[in-house]
Amino acid sequence: MTIDLRSDTVTQPTPEMRRAMAEAEVGDDVFEEDPTVQRLEARVAGLLGHEAALFVSSGSMGNGVAVRTHCAAGDEVVAEYDSHVFNNEVGSTAALSGAQVHPLRGEGGILTAAQIESTIRSEDVHHSDTRLVCIENTHNFAGGAVYPVETLREISALCAGRGIGRHLDGARLWNASAETGISLDTYARLFDSVSVCLSKGLGAPVGSVLVGSRHFIHRARRFRKMFGGGMRQAGILAAAGLYALEHNLPRLKEDHENAREFARRACEIPGVRLGQARVDTNIVFLDTEGTGRPAAEVMNALGALGVRVFDTGQWRFRAVFHLHVSRQDAVRAAECLAETVTSVSRPR
Repeated sequence: MTIDLRSDTVTQPTPEMRRAMAEAEVGDDVFEEDPTVQRLEARVAGLLGHEAALFVSSGSMGNGVAVRTHCAAGDEVVAEYDSHVFNNEVGSTAALSGAQVHPLRGEGGILTAAQIESTIRSEDVHHSDTRLVCIENTHNFAGGAVYPVETLREISALCAGRGIGRHLDGARLWNASAETGISLDTYARLFDSVSVCLSKGLGAPVGSVLVGSRHFIHRARRFRKMFGGGMRQAGILAAAGLYALEHNLPRLKEDHENAREFARRACEIPGVRLGQARVDTNIVFLDTEGTGRPAAEVMNALGALGVRVFDTGQWRFRAVFHLHVSRQDAVRAAECLAETVTSVSRPR
Protein backbone atom coordinates (compact mmCIF):
# COMPACT_ATOMS: atom_id res chain seq x y z
CA MET A 1 0.00 0.00 0.00
CA THR A 2 1.30 3.46 -0.88
CA ILE A 3 1.92 6.01 1.88
CA ASP A 4 1.45 9.34 0.12
CA LEU A 5 3.17 12.17 1.99
CA ARG A 6 3.58 14.57 -0.92
CA SER A 7 0.90 16.92 0.38
CA ASP A 8 -2.31 17.04 2.39
CA THR A 9 -4.00 17.90 -0.92
CA VAL A 10 -3.88 14.21 -1.90
CA THR A 11 -6.70 13.34 0.50
CA GLN A 12 -9.79 11.80 -1.06
CA PRO A 13 -13.42 11.94 0.05
CA THR A 14 -14.55 9.08 2.24
CA PRO A 15 -17.70 7.10 1.40
CA GLU A 16 -19.59 9.14 4.01
CA MET A 17 -18.44 12.41 2.46
CA ARG A 18 -19.41 11.17 -1.00
CA ARG A 19 -22.86 10.32 0.34
CA ALA A 20 -23.25 13.83 1.75
CA MET A 21 -22.25 15.24 -1.65
CA ALA A 22 -24.69 13.02 -3.52
CA GLU A 23 -27.56 14.06 -1.27
CA ALA A 24 -26.79 17.81 -1.27
CA GLU A 25 -29.58 20.27 -1.99
CA VAL A 26 -28.40 22.52 -4.82
CA GLY A 27 -29.25 25.65 -6.79
CA ASP A 28 -27.45 28.15 -9.01
CA ASP A 29 -24.74 29.75 -6.89
CA VAL A 30 -24.01 32.56 -9.38
CA PHE A 31 -27.61 33.62 -8.74
CA GLU A 32 -26.91 33.08 -5.00
CA GLU A 33 -29.54 30.35 -4.92
CA ASP A 34 -27.58 27.31 -3.71
CA PRO A 35 -28.69 26.57 -0.13
CA THR A 36 -25.79 24.23 0.64
CA VAL A 37 -23.21 26.80 -0.47
CA GLN A 38 -24.98 29.38 1.66
CA ARG A 39 -24.86 27.08 4.69
CA LEU A 40 -21.14 26.52 4.18
CA GLU A 41 -20.45 30.25 3.79
CA ALA A 42 -22.45 31.08 6.90
CA ARG A 43 -20.71 28.35 8.88
CA VAL A 44 -17.20 29.47 7.95
CA ALA A 45 -17.99 33.16 8.44
CA GLY A 46 -19.25 32.30 11.93
CA LEU A 47 -16.22 30.18 12.79
CA LEU A 48 -13.88 32.96 11.68
CA GLY A 49 -15.82 35.83 13.23
CA HIS A 50 -16.49 37.74 10.01
CA GLU A 51 -19.73 39.05 8.52
CA ALA A 52 -19.78 37.18 5.23
CA ALA A 53 -18.05 34.51 3.16
CA LEU A 54 -17.57 33.39 -0.43
CA PHE A 55 -17.03 29.80 -1.62
CA VAL A 56 -14.24 29.59 -4.21
CA SER A 57 -12.65 26.73 -6.09
CA SER A 58 -9.15 26.85 -4.59
CA GLY A 59 -6.80 28.52 -2.15
CA SER A 60 -5.06 30.32 -5.00
CA MET A 61 -8.40 31.74 -6.16
CA GLY A 62 -9.24 32.81 -2.61
CA ASN A 63 -5.97 34.68 -2.29
CA GLY A 64 -6.17 36.08 -5.82
CA VAL A 65 -9.71 37.37 -5.38
CA ALA A 66 -8.75 38.89 -2.03
CA VAL A 67 -5.75 40.71 -3.51
CA ARG A 68 -7.87 42.04 -6.39
CA THR A 69 -10.55 43.22 -3.96
CA HIS A 70 -8.01 45.03 -1.78
CA CYS A 71 -5.74 46.41 -4.51
CA ALA A 72 -5.69 48.45 -7.70
CA ALA A 73 -3.16 48.24 -10.50
CA GLY A 74 0.23 49.57 -9.40
CA ASP A 75 -0.30 48.87 -5.70
CA GLU A 76 2.20 46.90 -3.65
CA VAL A 77 1.60 43.79 -1.54
CA VAL A 78 4.01 42.86 1.26
CA ALA A 79 4.48 39.10 1.74
CA GLU A 80 7.06 36.68 3.13
CA TYR A 81 9.68 35.52 0.63
CA ASP A 82 8.67 31.83 0.74
CA SER A 83 4.95 32.46 0.95
CA HIS A 84 2.42 30.78 -1.30
CA VAL A 85 1.05 34.05 -2.66
CA PHE A 86 4.54 35.04 -3.88
CA ASN A 87 5.86 31.68 -5.11
CA ASN A 88 3.03 29.32 -5.95
CA GLU A 89 0.20 31.25 -7.58
CA VAL A 90 1.65 31.71 -11.08
CA GLY A 91 2.25 35.43 -10.60
CA SER A 92 -1.47 36.08 -10.23
CA THR A 93 -0.90 39.15 -8.05
CA ALA A 94 0.73 40.82 -11.05
CA ALA A 95 -1.23 39.14 -13.83
CA LEU A 96 -4.75 39.46 -12.44
CA SER A 97 -4.51 42.42 -10.05
CA GLY A 98 -1.72 44.50 -11.60
CA ALA A 99 -0.04 44.69 -8.19
CA GLN A 100 3.55 43.89 -7.29
CA VAL A 101 4.81 41.83 -4.37
CA HIS A 102 7.45 43.19 -2.02
CA PRO A 103 8.93 40.00 -0.52
CA LEU A 104 10.57 39.96 2.92
CA ARG A 105 12.51 37.10 4.49
CA GLY A 106 11.06 36.13 7.83
CA GLU A 107 12.80 34.23 10.60
CA GLY A 108 11.52 30.70 10.08
CA GLY A 109 8.88 32.17 7.77
CA ILE A 110 7.63 34.60 10.43
CA LEU A 111 7.52 38.32 9.66
CA THR A 112 7.53 40.97 12.38
CA ALA A 113 5.73 44.30 12.54
CA ALA A 114 9.12 46.07 12.56
CA GLN A 115 10.13 44.39 9.30
CA ILE A 116 6.87 45.32 7.65
CA GLU A 117 7.00 48.89 8.93
CA SER A 118 10.43 49.36 7.37
CA THR A 119 9.04 48.52 3.91
CA ILE A 120 5.97 50.77 3.93
CA ARG A 121 6.36 53.19 1.04
CA SER A 122 6.50 56.90 1.63
CA GLU A 123 4.16 59.20 -0.24
CA ASP A 124 6.48 59.75 -3.17
CA VAL A 125 5.53 60.06 -6.83
CA HIS A 126 8.13 57.39 -7.63
CA HIS A 127 6.65 54.74 -5.33
CA SER A 128 3.84 52.23 -5.41
CA ASP A 129 1.34 52.52 -2.59
CA THR A 130 1.75 49.84 0.09
CA ARG A 131 -1.82 48.61 -0.03
CA LEU A 132 -1.86 45.14 1.52
CA VAL A 133 0.07 42.83 3.84
CA CYS A 134 -0.41 39.09 3.27
CA ILE A 135 0.43 36.69 6.09
CA GLU A 136 0.48 32.89 5.73
CA ASN A 137 -0.51 30.92 8.85
CA THR A 138 0.51 28.16 9.04
CA HIS A 139 3.49 28.81 6.77
CA ASN A 140 3.87 25.92 4.34
CA PHE A 141 7.51 26.24 3.28
CA ALA A 142 8.64 27.12 6.79
CA GLY A 143 7.49 23.63 7.77
CA GLY A 144 3.93 24.39 8.81
CA ALA A 145 5.15 27.08 11.22
CA VAL A 146 2.51 28.75 13.40
CA TYR A 147 2.64 32.53 13.81
CA PRO A 148 2.71 33.69 17.45
CA VAL A 149 -0.60 35.41 18.02
CA GLU A 150 1.12 38.40 19.66
CA THR A 151 3.16 38.92 16.49
CA LEU A 152 -0.07 38.90 14.48
CA ARG A 153 -1.62 41.44 16.84
CA GLU A 154 1.36 43.75 16.37
CA ILE A 155 1.18 43.41 12.57
CA SER A 156 -2.56 44.00 12.62
CA ALA A 157 -2.24 47.13 14.76
CA LEU A 158 0.52 48.51 12.51
CA CYS A 159 -1.54 47.98 9.36
CA ALA A 160 -4.71 49.38 10.88
CA GLY A 161 -2.85 52.46 12.03
CA ARG A 162 -1.33 53.05 8.59
CA GLY A 163 -4.48 52.31 6.58
CA ILE A 164 -3.03 49.16 5.01
CA GLY A 165 -5.19 46.13 4.29
CA ARG A 166 -4.56 42.82 6.05
CA HIS A 167 -5.13 39.47 4.35
CA LEU A 168 -4.50 36.09 5.94
CA ASP A 169 -3.67 33.14 3.73
CA GLY A 170 -5.11 30.70 6.23
CA ALA A 171 -5.07 27.64 3.98
CA ARG A 172 -4.00 25.68 7.07
CA LEU A 173 -5.35 28.02 9.74
CA TRP A 174 -7.28 25.01 11.01
CA ASN A 175 -3.94 23.41 11.90
CA ALA A 176 -2.71 26.51 13.73
CA SER A 177 -5.85 26.58 15.85
CA ALA A 178 -5.79 22.84 16.51
CA GLU A 179 -2.18 23.00 17.68
CA THR A 180 -2.33 26.11 19.86
CA GLY A 181 -5.88 25.91 21.15
CA ILE A 182 -6.34 29.53 20.04
CA SER A 183 -9.75 29.91 18.43
CA LEU A 184 -10.10 30.41 14.70
CA ASP A 185 -11.87 33.72 15.19
CA THR A 186 -9.11 35.03 17.47
CA TYR A 187 -6.70 34.67 14.56
CA ALA A 188 -9.12 35.72 11.85
CA ARG A 189 -10.49 38.88 13.47
CA LEU A 190 -6.99 40.40 13.21
CA PHE A 191 -7.41 40.53 9.41
CA ASP A 192 -9.71 42.27 6.97
CA SER A 193 -9.97 39.11 4.88
CA VAL A 194 -9.06 35.46 5.38
CA SER A 195 -8.90 32.53 2.96
CA VAL A 196 -9.19 29.01 4.40
CA CYS A 197 -8.84 25.75 2.48
CA LEU A 198 -11.15 22.74 2.70
CA SER A 199 -9.24 20.43 0.35
CA LYS A 200 -6.04 19.90 2.36
CA GLY A 201 -6.06 18.34 5.81
CA LEU A 202 -9.85 18.50 6.02
CA GLY A 203 -10.18 16.07 3.12
CA ALA A 204 -12.72 17.78 0.87
CA PRO A 205 -12.03 17.25 -2.86
CA VAL A 206 -12.38 20.92 -3.86
CA GLY A 207 -12.75 24.35 -2.39
CA SER A 208 -11.72 27.24 -0.17
CA VAL A 209 -13.71 29.96 1.55
CA LEU A 210 -12.88 33.67 1.64
CA VAL A 211 -14.30 35.73 4.52
CA GLY A 212 -14.54 39.45 5.22
CA SER A 213 -17.06 42.22 5.73
CA ARG A 214 -20.33 42.16 3.78
CA HIS A 215 -19.06 44.99 1.58
CA PHE A 216 -15.76 43.21 0.94
CA ILE A 217 -17.44 39.93 0.00
CA HIS A 218 -19.94 41.73 -2.24
CA ARG A 219 -17.01 43.14 -4.22
CA ALA A 220 -15.12 39.85 -4.07
CA ARG A 221 -18.07 38.03 -5.62
CA ARG A 222 -17.70 40.18 -8.74
CA PHE A 223 -13.99 39.41 -9.01
CA ARG A 224 -14.65 35.70 -8.51
CA LYS A 225 -16.93 35.90 -11.55
CA MET A 226 -14.32 37.92 -13.47
CA PHE A 227 -11.68 35.26 -12.76
CA GLY A 228 -13.99 32.53 -14.08
CA GLY A 229 -14.79 31.19 -10.64
CA GLY A 230 -18.57 31.45 -10.67
CA MET A 231 -19.91 27.92 -10.13
CA ARG A 232 -23.45 26.79 -10.68
CA GLN A 233 -24.81 23.84 -8.66
CA ALA A 234 -21.82 24.05 -6.35
CA GLY A 235 -23.67 22.65 -3.35
CA ILE A 236 -22.37 19.21 -4.32
CA LEU A 237 -18.88 20.51 -3.52
CA ALA A 238 -19.92 22.65 -0.57
CA ALA A 239 -21.50 19.60 1.08
CA ALA A 240 -18.07 18.02 1.24
CA GLY A 241 -16.77 21.09 3.03
CA LEU A 242 -19.61 20.99 5.56
CA TYR A 243 -18.94 17.31 6.20
CA ALA A 244 -15.22 18.02 6.62
CA LEU A 245 -15.82 20.75 9.18
CA GLU A 246 -18.09 18.46 11.18
CA HIS A 247 -16.01 15.27 11.08
CA ASN A 248 -12.39 16.02 10.08
CA LEU A 249 -11.63 19.31 11.80
CA PRO A 250 -11.60 17.81 15.31
CA ARG A 251 -8.93 15.20 14.43
CA LEU A 252 -6.23 17.48 12.95
CA LYS A 253 -3.91 17.26 15.94
CA GLU A 254 -3.41 13.56 15.20
CA ASP A 255 -1.63 14.62 12.01
CA HIS A 256 0.70 16.87 14.01
CA GLU A 257 1.55 14.04 16.39
CA ASN A 258 2.25 11.68 13.49
CA ALA A 259 4.46 14.30 11.84
CA ARG A 260 6.51 14.73 15.01
CA GLU A 261 6.91 10.97 15.43
CA PHE A 262 8.11 10.65 11.83
CA ALA A 263 10.52 13.57 12.29
CA ARG A 264 11.89 12.16 15.53
CA ARG A 265 12.61 8.79 13.97
CA ALA A 266 13.96 10.31 10.75
CA CYS A 267 16.41 12.53 12.60
CA GLU A 268 17.88 9.46 14.33
CA ILE A 269 19.13 8.30 10.90
CA PRO A 270 22.79 9.22 10.37
CA GLY A 271 23.13 12.17 8.01
CA VAL A 272 19.45 13.17 8.10
CA ARG A 273 18.47 16.37 9.90
CA LEU A 274 15.38 18.48 10.32
CA GLY A 275 15.10 21.13 7.62
CA GLN A 276 13.09 23.59 9.73
CA ALA A 277 13.24 25.10 13.19
CA ARG A 278 10.74 22.65 14.72
CA VAL A 279 7.67 20.62 13.79
CA ASP A 280 4.72 22.80 14.72
CA THR A 281 1.97 21.05 12.77
CA ASN A 282 1.65 18.48 9.97
CA ILE A 283 4.55 19.41 7.66
CA VAL A 284 8.09 18.04 7.91
CA PHE A 285 11.09 19.12 5.83
CA LEU A 286 14.17 16.91 6.01
CA ASP A 287 17.70 17.68 4.87
CA THR A 288 19.70 14.83 3.32
CA GLU A 289 23.01 16.58 2.67
CA GLY A 290 24.73 14.66 5.44
CA THR A 291 23.89 11.38 3.71
CA GLY A 292 25.48 12.44 0.41
CA ARG A 293 22.24 11.61 -1.36
CA PRO A 294 20.31 14.38 -3.13
CA ALA A 295 16.68 14.73 -2.18
CA ALA A 296 15.45 13.69 -5.64
CA GLU A 297 17.43 10.46 -5.34
CA VAL A 298 15.99 9.76 -1.90
CA MET A 299 12.50 10.60 -3.18
CA ASN A 300 12.78 8.10 -6.04
CA ALA A 301 14.16 5.39 -3.78
CA LEU A 302 11.36 5.93 -1.27
CA GLY A 303 8.84 5.79 -4.09
CA ALA A 304 10.10 2.31 -4.99
CA LEU A 305 9.28 1.30 -1.40
CA GLY A 306 5.77 2.74 -1.59
CA VAL A 307 6.43 6.04 0.22
CA ARG A 308 5.81 9.20 -1.78
CA VAL A 309 7.44 12.50 -0.77
CA PHE A 310 8.14 15.78 -2.55
CA ASP A 311 11.62 17.16 -3.15
CA THR A 312 11.89 20.94 -2.75
CA GLY A 313 15.60 21.51 -3.29
CA GLN A 314 18.87 19.71 -3.89
CA TRP A 315 19.04 18.31 -0.35
CA ARG A 316 15.54 18.97 0.99
CA PHE A 317 12.27 17.07 0.78
CA ARG A 318 8.85 17.48 2.34
CA ALA A 319 6.52 15.01 4.01
CA VAL A 320 2.98 16.11 4.90
CA PHE A 321 0.67 14.20 7.22
CA HIS A 322 -3.09 13.99 6.78
CA LEU A 323 -6.18 11.93 7.53
CA HIS A 324 -5.09 9.04 5.26
CA VAL A 325 -1.79 8.58 7.14
CA SER A 326 -1.86 6.63 10.40
CA ARG A 327 0.75 6.45 13.18
CA GLN A 328 1.74 3.05 11.76
CA ASP A 329 2.23 4.69 8.35
CA ALA A 330 4.42 7.40 9.90
CA VAL A 331 6.61 4.78 11.55
CA ARG A 332 6.79 2.74 8.36
CA ALA A 333 7.78 5.81 6.34
CA ALA A 334 10.66 6.52 8.72
CA GLU A 335 11.76 2.89 8.51
CA CYS A 336 11.76 3.09 4.71
CA LEU A 337 13.80 6.28 4.87
CA ALA A 338 16.36 4.55 7.09
CA GLU A 339 16.50 1.62 4.68
CA THR A 340 16.88 3.94 1.71
CA VAL A 341 19.63 6.10 3.21
CA THR A 342 21.70 3.45 4.97
CA SER A 343 21.63 0.88 2.16
CA VAL A 344 23.06 3.15 -0.52
CA SER A 345 24.48 6.19 1.25
CA ARG A 346 27.87 7.26 0.03
CA PRO A 347 30.53 9.62 1.39
CA ARG A 348 30.62 13.10 -0.06
